Amino acid sequence: MAKVKKEASSINASPGDRIRVSCEGGEYTGILLPRAGPAGYITLKLPSGYNIGIKESKIRSILVLEPSAAKISSVAPSTGKAAGTGKPPFISILGCGGTIVNKIDYRTGAVYPASSAEELLAGIPTASKYNLRAKILFSLASEDLTPAHWQAIAKETQQQIKEGAEGAVIGHGTDTMHYTSAALSFMLQNLPCPIILTGSQRSSDRGSSDAESNMRASLIAAKADLSGVFICMHRDLSDDVCALNFGTKVRKMHTTRRDAFRSINVHPAAMVHLAQEKVEKLSPLCPSRNKAAKLSVDTALNTNVAMQYIYPGMLPSQISALSKYDGIVLVGMGLSHLPINLGKDNLAQPIFKEVKELISSGIPVVLASQCIYGRIGMDVYTIGRAIKDAGLIGNGCDMTPETAYVKLMWVLGHEKKAERVKELMETNIAGEISDRSEIASY
Repeated sequence: MAKVKKEASSINASPGDRIRVSCEGGEYTGILLPRAGPAGYITLKLPSGYNIGIKESKIRSILVLEPSAAKISSVAPSTGKAAGTGKPPFISILGCGGTIVNKIDYRTGAVYPASSAEELLAGIPTASKYNLRAKILFSLASEDLTPAHWQAIAKETQQQIKEGAEGAVIGHGTDTMHYTSAALSFMLQNLPCPIILTGSQRSSDRGSSDAESNMRASLIAAKADLSGVFICMHRDLSDDVCALNFGTKVRKMHTTRRDAFRSINVHPAAMVHLAQEKVEKLSPLCPSRNKAAKLSVDTALNTNVAMQYIYPGMLPSQISALSKYDGIVLVGMGLSHLPINLGKDNLAQPIFKEVKELISSGIPVVLASQCIYGRIGMDVYTIGRAIKDAGLIGNGCDMTPETAYVKLMWVLGHEKKAERVKELMETNIAGEISDRSEIASY
């Protein structure tokens, strides 16, 4: 791309442009950030990730090295109409909030979500080689997202694919991203292309931010020979490789590390090598694109579902209080045991009677394990066999608690018969139950 010289007096460059600034004291190359500081200064993000302010009166010249992605990409909301014949395919960027789509107020140091498609694309300066369409769906922290937001994301993703998207990248907060990826895995069936959720553990005003590399890896993955729902985040602490994790088999495992997301009970689906812009498939379960696939969206949910962790000393009344729900996921201990006091100890405080009363009332109760790794085993100990005989659901399954919770919502949105609910919960639908446990994945 031709280099264009700009007059320093007008600062004729736009936020998101990669520029070279010549001024008193030397030259600086980086990304021009939106003006948020005091008048008379520009803010530049350096390749190190840190930002500097430069006084405009000290600038001699500005050279635009690469225009902002927001200026050279298609920025259009969903029109509801199919893309015309002959139009090139595009990657849809859907902003749902979170650190990865934040902008910075340099007056206060506060970080705010991008509020427009232009701002969203301006934060992806390396995306100029792609044909992108961006849309802000929500500007929310992920802990504020609800099942209604999952449904809205699924429907908008369907619309973007209908209009010609060859893949979608969903910017999302990391705290509940694995809930959303699980929900989309059940709702988006027979996908012809990849749907990539990504986020960042550290905001873009920090030198150690993972936002740019996670987004860049997600764009590479969105064009790759893949289909399905994935979470794309750092594989380790370096910026060289990102892991693609199956949407129903992934969990946030660390509060702050850039490699916080790990595949649970399976290997990652693939690795994205950033320098080579290459996707390396690791799992035989990772499907390829299928242009002939007819995408269907099934967003029916029964959201009156609870998830309750079991802990030593919990009161039986806490279990009885769950009777107002249509379905319950109990996150038990070890192989997914509950305190049932088979030894008749005077100090024990069993909850088994209350659990059986829930089941007898017609409420499906599903078990997951606090161990995260491994699978439910009700046939190993006497406690487990008693739990199994009581009618609890999940024996032999290796779903994460979060996926079991989302799946129960989805199953109860389609089925009310107890036998059928148990059958569906214990049947692999979207890759949530592994055929075998892989030792190497622990």
